[in-house]
Amino acid sequence: MAAPHGGDVGGGRRDDPQGRDQNQHCDEPLQGAQRVAAIPHDPRVPESPFPIADRAAARKLGAALRAIAYVEDDVADLLGEDGYRGGPAGVPVQERRLPQTRLGAAIRLLFLQLAAPQRDAERALGAAGLAALEATGLAEVRGGDVVPRGRIVPVGKLLLASDGFSQDTDDPPDYVATYTPTSRLCDFLTPRRRVERALDVGTGGGIHALLAARHARRVVATDVNPRALAFAEVNAAMNGFANVDCRSGSLFEPAGDERFDLITCNAPFVVSPERRWAYRDAGFHADGLSERVVRGAAERLAEGGFATVLVSWVAEDEEDPNEHVLDWVAGSGCDVWVLPVFGSKPLDHAASWNAHFGGDPRTFGAVLDEWTRYFAELGTSWVSEGAILLHRRPGAKYTVRIDEVDEEELDPADRHRAERVAVIRAVQRDEPRPAGVGPTSLLPVLERHLQRDLDRRGAAVGVEDAG
Repeated sequence: MAAPHGGDVGGGRRDDPQGRDQNQHCDEPLQGAQRVAAIPHDPRVPESPFPIADRAAARKLGAALRAIAYVEDDVADLLGEDGYRGGPAGVPVQERRLPQTRLGAAIRLLFLQLAAPQRDAERALGAAGLAALEATGLAEVRGGDVVPRGRIVPVGKLLLASDGFSQDTDDPPDYVATYTPTSRLCDFLTPRRRVERALDVGTGGGIHALLAARHARRVVATDVNPRALAFAEVNAAMNGFANVDCRSGSLFEPAGDERFDLITCNAPFVVSPERRWAYRDAGFHADGLSERVVRGAAERLAEGGFATVLVSWVAEDEEDPNEHVLDWVAGSGCDVWVLPVFGSKPLDHAASWNAHFGGDPRTFGAVLDEWTRYFAELGTSWVSEGAILLHRRPGAKYTVRIDEVDEEELDPADRHRAERVAVIRAVQRDEPRPAGVGPTSLLPVLERHLQRDLDRRGAAVGVEDAG
């Protein structure tokens, strides 16, 4: 998702290239004006054969990493404040900050993706841990060295395996990303109350399924990318979760008719004429994928359930940018909170999502022409990206609120962030809350909170009759 700002774990524009989103690809045919762009994926770049979803090995690997305190706080302390933001260009500096300890050796191998002598890797992980690392396909022993094939990044106390640093246009179409700015945004906006059933749609490497597994009795994670599901399986086992059920299929299809108390989705929502990468390109006409996600989440929420989905929507009139979203949520039976985070004209949208071609002006120009021609055929004048929160509850009237959000307001260093999270999550866990706020009513708290400390450059509040 969204505008050029550097990734949480590896820099890059928006969530790309070094902090690519962990999103599923949808296997629906292109429709209408949608067509393959001028620069398709290079067929010489093969799809990757790893990881191997060996749950027993993954459990052993997770135990080995926890034994040496391979957690975010400790890793960040050693790498410095830019440790989670720098891409491969910063690796030489970060490597020289590390001590000659077991944890330092593990960070070199698994976070910085540097080959290590086998004896150093074995000292860090133990013989069983190294064997488990190799059994999952995340590294291979070659000529006395251990060569990483992916990365393992600690997110809090969770362990997240993914593909390695991006190689830009040389990435395979089934590239699976690590933790990214949109991963963080989705987590930040997701209620963390105890629930019976949770669903993560387009799970990628499974970060939102893992986060849900800590407070849900059962989690279903869906994706059409087999490598993404293999990573999700490895990550669930590596973190000791037995309550994550990974299912293959597009969007909500693998969930059947089940209803869920919590739904998350950080799908490949980018509106584009391409099908280059699973993490990015929806393959639907215009914003059709996002429409399906929003409508599908509302339909599958159990009574009292919440959904947090990251999506994109287009507008024919820049002065009325949210018309599509309002149409999607009409009659949904949910309170709705729409948070546009990024908005741009088609040319700027195309430039930000294709900045990796900046070193090749001819190719960059061809891609920009293809994308802008596509938007012209759609009649699009504005593209928005952001989050939509849904709350299904009984009643006859539902609130639909739109608040524009400045990206900087969502920065982890934001002095109000901890307060916002505390209020949101206290309500969802049925902990003490401000007077007059009912146990199932989230919106009043969020509205009051936004009025106090969010940049409301354009707000709209409406009430919709359920009919």
